This record gives sequence, structure tokens and C-alpha cells, in this order.
Amino acid sequence: MKLSPISVAVVVKNLKRSKKFYVEKLGLKVLDDMGHWVTVGQVKTGMRLHLCQMKELEKGNTGIGFVVEDQKIDRVYATLKKKGVKFSVPPTEHEWGTECRFLDPDGNEFWLTEA
Repeated sequence: MKLSPISVAVVVKNLKRSKKFYVEKLGLKVLDDMGHWVTVGQVKTGMRLHLCQMKELEKGNTGIGFVVEDQKIDRVYATLKKKGVKFSVPPTEHEWGTECRFLDPDGNEFWLTEA
């Protein structure tokens, strides 16, 4: 059986603001923009986030992680922080590796880990 990449839904308050954040701050590409929904991601990896505008937000950790492949996490952390990305957890070393967590404009929390 072959499985294709899926999109992960991220609940947002303001679709336009969130689209701008993911494209300008995180460097993702707009893959679909149908007006009432936007999908951003990376064509090469198949990773997709489906931005869902809703009145009631789900607070906290999304359980979604990004892997830092070509740089050290400290460098990525510094670059994103300089762009105004807010972090809930700074780079932290664990037995299994180094991670940090950042927040999007709606308080959704995402993980960054080293490859």
C-alpha cells in the first residue's frame, strides 16, 4: 500500500494574517488558495498545512512538528526570533535530541527538532 502525504488542519482566527505568517515568516509556499481555505507547505516534502478559519480556537499544542535538516536548531531559532516569531520553549536538549516550540499568531504551538 502506498500512502500519500496528508494535510493537517490548523485552526486560525484570521486566514489572511495566518497565510502571511506561514509564507513570510516560515518560508512555506501557498499550494492551494480557494478563498475560504488555504493550504501551505513544501512541494518537495509533501508537507501541507490546511489553514481553517473558525470562530472558536483550540488552544495550545497542535502536535505538529517541523524537522530542521540543513541547519542547527539554534541558528533556526535565532533567525525566526529575529523575524518576530514567538517561542513558548527555547532550544532545549533532551536524551532524544534538541527541540524548541514556537507559536503562530493564534497561539497554536509547533515543535522544531533537529534531523
